[in-house]
Amino acid sequence: MANPTVGGAAMFAQKNIIENAVNSPIHTTLVAAVKAAGLVETLSGPGPFTVFAPTDEAFAALPAGTVETLLKPENKDTLTKVLTAHVVAGQMTAADLTAGLAPGEFKNLQTVSGDALSVQMTSSGSVYIFDESGNAYQVSTADVMQSNGVIHVVEGVLLPK
Repeated sequence: MANPTVGGAAMFAQKNIIENAVNSPIHTTLVAAVKAAGLVETLSGPGPFTVFAPTDEAFAALPAGTVETLLKPENKDTLTKVLTAHVVAGQMTAADLTAGLAPGEFKNLQTVSGDALSVQMTSSGSVYIFDESGNAYQVSTADVMQSNGVIHVVEGVLLPK
């Protein structure tokens, strides 16, 4: 099965998470943040990782100045915490995330930051990710396979408490 495109760009299963993210025209803020946090080497590593990747639009929806503040060198620890709250160890496809879930039920996940995420599937089959603050964001593109894991594009920035 062919990988879905992201933002109109081809995603290649033989490339790693960073290589594909750099090619995505809707993940420029995420790529800048990953670089600022010093996570390029980690997310280029063997993994596997499941990454819930917020779009540029998702970052733009944060309160004014939030992204600029997070990208400052003195806020690297906070930025790293936010970014690693989007990563789960292991490769979890959409089928893995929703296995055994009836519509409306939740499955809990622990991120590499130690924070909690919850997955919920609606009766129409849409998948939502909930962060610790209770925000819910739809997975708009699932199962973008990578050489070191899988990316699911989400429509919001998942925030730890």
